[in-house]
Amino acid sequence: MKMRAGRARPVLRYGHVVLHQPCRPADSFGAELAGLVDDMFASMYAADGVGLAANQIGVRCRVFVYDCPDATGARQAGHVVDPVLRFPAALAAPAMGFEGCLSLPGQYADVARAPVATVTGFDRDGRELTVTGTGVLARCLQHEIDHLDGVVYVDRLPEDQRAEIAAAALGG
Repeated sequence: MKMRAGRARPVLRYGHVVLHQPCRPADSFGAELAGLVDDMFASMYAADGVGLAANQIGVRCRVFVYDCPDATGARQAGHVVDPVLRFPAALAAPAMGFEGCLSLPGQYADVARAPVATVTGFDRDGRELTVTGTGVLARCLQHEIDHLDGVVYVDRLPEDQRAEIAAAALGG
């Protein structure tokens, strides 16, 4: 579901202050938010990503976009404004899985995530929506919510591993 409109913006790298601060709820729904969503899709596709949070392009607004497969391999694409993450009542044990991030290009690590995740929120026009994900989509939903809370996936890793990944991604 590649978007027709939108301008690809640079993706901020790990360590940028905006990536480590919680995002604010959307102020309003309308043309500005719709334009942001379009730019986010363009930015994600330009960087060959499967998900992108607004703060990764320097905007501290609680919105993310995604385009990735679920556990069945079916491609799922969309966006969520002001998302709230929910887990099923009978929560299965977390599953380890390979995870990367556009803010740490070329680097990956195993991260524990719930195998099923549900996000409630709104679309860019203010309509309520619910997205339930399994497989890569569940991982993506949790990863993007972390971004909106000011957490990058490497923040969940031991300090020495985090430092090694950051150095490799940032050339230091």
